[in-house]
Amino acid sequence: MHIPTRNGVGPSCVSLPAGPWPTVLDFLVERMPGISREEWLDRLSHQWVLDDSAQPVRADDSYRPHSKLYYYRHVDNEPALPSQAHILFEDEHLLVADKPHFMPVTPAGRYVQQSLLVQLKQLTGNDHLVPLHRIDRETAGLVLLGKRVQERDAYHALFRNKHIRKVYHAVAAYDSEVSLPRIHGSRLVAGAPFFRMMETPGQPNSETRISLLKAEGQRALYQLEPVTGKRHQLRVHMLALGLPIQGDLFYPIVLRGPDAAEDFSQPLQLLAHSVVFTDPHTAQARAFSSQLALSITP
Repeated sequence: MHIPTRNGVGPSCVSLPAGPWPTVLDFLVERMPGISREEWLDRLSHQWVLDDSAQPVRADDSYRPHSKLYYYRHVDNEPALPSQAHILFEDEHLLVADKPHFMPVTPAGRYVQQSLLVQLKQLTGNDHLVPLHRIDRETAGLVLLGKRVQERDAYHALFRNKHIRKVYHAVAAYDSEVSLPRIHGSRLVAGAPFFRMMETPGQPNSETRISLLKAEGQRALYQLEPVTGKRHQLRVHMLALGLPIQGDLFYPIVLRGPDAAEDFSQPLQLLAHSVVFTDPHTAQARAFSSQLALSITP
């Protein structure tokens, strides 16, 4: 059963276990307490919750264990972002977009309609778009999206098998004592608070090639090439060298948490600058570069 998107938003799915809930509404309120009973009632009245036959669920419908529900994410008073995404390339297989700072790749937190994926689904009319990789909401730059469900795994394999070259640019302090270029490897694990990562002793599970592109006084532009793709890898590796990326609100200390108000005047100075690979479906050599820029340019 294909559940369609609405306003570019694909449905989330939840499986219904055996349990004591008399109605679907009772289950939703107990299992998803972040959404109030009144808000669930509103979503049900707008037919934003569907059963596994794609039929709207009513507030008084009996709970049916071992079935599925589909619901559409919705955020009231979604804040406006200062920039929109741009499509750099598109063919029948692939779409390449330039994502601005502060925009999540997929719906998350306070952003749904303004996430990259929802914007591009609305712009292209393609409900089957899927990101082939992720970059942090705070990071700007290139994002590759697949256009056909049956072709996704071949693109994912480029990342799994390290057959794609990804280059990032970052602005951080300049320190002549730090010897570059170098390869920095470490073991990254979840830290505290939950949204941070940290280095810990043990077998390395992350690796980044780091080089200096340009020094300007006390700041410099660096080139970062991640060999692995751990969460916040580039940010933590630069911190480990004593060179935290300019504008980073999480490293070395948390200046503002994920739910705090935005300050659009100070974006993280990290850019997914370029990618190079051979397209697995066309066998064509592909090279894309972001049209966005940081506070220091090459």
